[in-house]
Parts: sequence; C-alpha cells; structure tokens
Amino acid sequence: MAVRFADRVYVFEFKVVEQAGDGGAMAQLEERRYADKYRSPDVRVHLVGVEFSSASRNVVAFQHAAA
Repeated sequence: MAVRFADRVYVFEFKVVEQAGDGGAMAQLEERRYADKYRSPDVRVHLVGVEFSSASRNVVAFQHAAA
C-alpha cells in the first residue's frame, strides 16, 4: 500500500509473521524495490513494514526506514 501526503510517500508492506518470518515485511519492501517508482528530488519516501500474528491477532512488529 502506498500513501501520498504532501511531499512524502509512505510505502507499506503487511505480513503475517508466522508465514513470512521476522522482518519479512521490510525485507520484501527492500528486495522488490517498491519505493523506486515514487523517488524524485522533491519527494521523501518512507518504508513501513507491519507484521501481524495470526495467533494473537495483533500487530507484533513495526519497522520504519527512510528510503
């Protein structure tokens, strides 16, 4: 999911931790280079990895990185 807000773009990836493993959301954002199409000199891009647990039915990890 990508959200544009003013001069920023937030690119989100959501994963179920039991299926993807710890850090899977951020790893996919970086490996597949989802942020590349939003890059420009006047746009700040942020990567946000959100991981859910199917067992606890809750967010268990959240990572952010400027891209």
